[in-house]
Amino acid sequence: MKIGSLEISYPFIALAPMEDITDTSFRRICKKLGADMVYTEFISSQGLTREGEKSLEKLKFSEEERPIGIQIFGNETTSMVEAAKIATTVQPDLIDINWGCPVKKVAGKGSGSGILNDIPKMISITQAVVKATHLPVTAKTRVGYDESNKPIVEITERLQDAGVAGITIHGRTRSQLFSGEADWTLIGKVKENPRIKIPIIGNGDIVSAHFAKTMLERYHVDGIMIGRAAIGNPWIFDEVKTFLNSEILLPPPNINERINVLIEHLQIAIQIKGERRAILEMRKHYSGYFKGMPNFKKIRTQLMTFNYFHEIDDFLQNVMQAGLT
Repeated sequence: MKIGSLEISYPFIALAPMEDITDTSFRRICKKLGADMVYTEFISSQGLTREGEKSLEKLKFSEEERPIGIQIFGNETTSMVEAAKIATTVQPDLIDINWGCPVKKVAGKGSGSGILNDIPKMISITQAVVKATHLPVTAKTRVGYDESNKPIVEITERLQDAGVAGITIHGRTRSQLFSGEADWTLIGKVKENPRIKIPIIGNGDIVSAHFAKTMLERYHVDGIMIGRAAIGNPWIFDEVKTFLNSEILLPPPNINERINVLIEHLQIAIQIKGERRAILEMRKHYSGYFKGMPNFKKIRTQLMTFNYFHEIDDFLQNVMQAGLT
């Protein structure tokens, strides 16, 4: 399968871009555990053009993360074009446009899924970004703005005509945020549209290998993108790929596997961000890494009190030796 000139395996299993989650340390772990492609956190086009420190930091990635997409967002042509040019200079594998983020601080300003109320503007900006880079440009969007406005078939046709090389569709509307269920039937309608010639990636509610296989087989999408279910659970990529290839359902990782990956994740983050910041940011991952394990609440509570890596490492080594019961 190709996204522009980029060769991608079929079916394509990707890590969704998530703000404050998919930094380079987490992306490396997900790649190691089976993700075919990863994306940066979404980056403000205004932040890039103003050379904001946080925005520029998000451009950084390692070679082991390839193929990788840099995702940008904004609602103004000039800044989006300039952001695409800046992103191109660090040589990712593609540029992705975020037309899907539903949160108020983004969509409320007409960026992300807020632009679903102005499809002509979406297409105009997309065309300009495509022309601004030699890299493949893809887009991530939602099925529509609200229940009465779900023109995703038209949107995908127009995005394809604007020159995008692939489209990821989240099966919710902007007004749903992350509530309710993703409507994969609409994603399926896009895929079965004879006008669509580019890869279509489905996104929304992929929480298990069984569900991933069902959606791929039922709606014939070219791949799936996994978001919230990967937080603290990077094994989901290997689980999905193994089940797709052999129908073998891997057992959940044991306590030692969870701790070893968590420690590796934290060590990478410390190398990049420094000990204090990495430890603070890792706290959002603890619940996911130990989800479903018995009596983990007291251990999580203890982990939240540590400020140094040696404290965390010593504590978790003791947990492994004692077993989690």
